[in-house]
Amino acid sequence: MTEDDPLGPLDPDFAAHFERADRRPPCQLYLISPLDVTGGFADRLARALDAGPVAAFQLRIKDVDQHSAAKLAEPLQRICADREVAFIVNDSIALAKRLGADGVHLGQEDGDPREARDALGPTVQIGVTCHDSRHLAMEAGEAGADYVAFGAFFPTTTKTVEHHADPSILSWWASMFELPSVAIGGITPVNAPALVTAGADFLAVSGAVWGGDEAAAVRAFAAVLAG
Repeated sequence: MTEDDPLGPLDPDFAAHFERADRRPPCQLYLISPLDVTGGFADRLARALDAGPVAAFQLRIKDVDQHSAAKLAEPLQRICADREVAFIVNDSIALAKRLGADGVHLGQEDGDPREARDALGPTVQIGVTCHDSRHLAMEAGEAGADYVAFGAFFPTTTKTVEHHADPSILSWWASMFELPSVAIGGITPVNAPALVTAGADFLAVSGAVWGGDEAAAVRAFAAVLAG
């Protein structure tokens, strides 16, 4: 049993027997920014988004005041808007509202989806980090989240990992709920197929794209998702 999940352990073989329902859209790519989006990052983002299909881009920056964050966000938001890619703000309901962002992604300590809905309106996408907990995911869904995020599935240097998720949680979720799931944590074009097969609706990636040639990485993920 995980610390956060009173539902207890999930059969790890669940994923082996999972079959994706035809009504469920194909898995899509969800980019997360590096912590440093200064310098030439806007050009890198444009190259990445032009290289292949991307459903969403999440701005994830830390230890920056809201005014500075908004200034960094605006050119990136325009790049996303020009390409019809959803622009998601990490952690901050206030910044998402200030920018008129397409969505906000909330950690477990970043506020309640109901609070975000009240502040941002009915059309904004609200995502919630649920680690490896089915219980937290069900609570997020009941609170009005538009998607839930599970992970980390693989080792990652992007952030400190306290929770390790098994792909079976994606299969269980897709079998039980229509609400989309996002898989996150150390995902590369090499290990991604197992998560797609397990039922992930989105692959959230950062280091695998920004750690090298971003256009080549997006093309590699596109090839995986095209099946």
